[in-house]
Amino acid sequence: MSHRLQVLISTELDLQLRKAAQRKRMSKGEWVRRTLSESLRQAQHTGAVVDPLARLSSLDAPTADIDAMIRDIEHGRS
Repeated sequence: MSHRLQVLISTELDLQLRKAAQRKRMSKGEWVRRTLSESLRQAQHTGAVVDPLARLSSLDAPTADIDAMIRDIEHGRS
């Protein structure tokens, strides 16, 4: 089963992400999935405690009400 995760990022970070994915000849989504998996594997191997929610919170990224974000996503598809 797959789950959707929406993360708001800056324009500059999006540009860096797009370039990194293009270098690997994959979609941004696939690049993010692989990078997250590798990062979690490395953290488990080194014994580091990984708290993804704390890490996301530390980014101080903009957030919104989930229902509003879903409406915006659906509006963008029409």
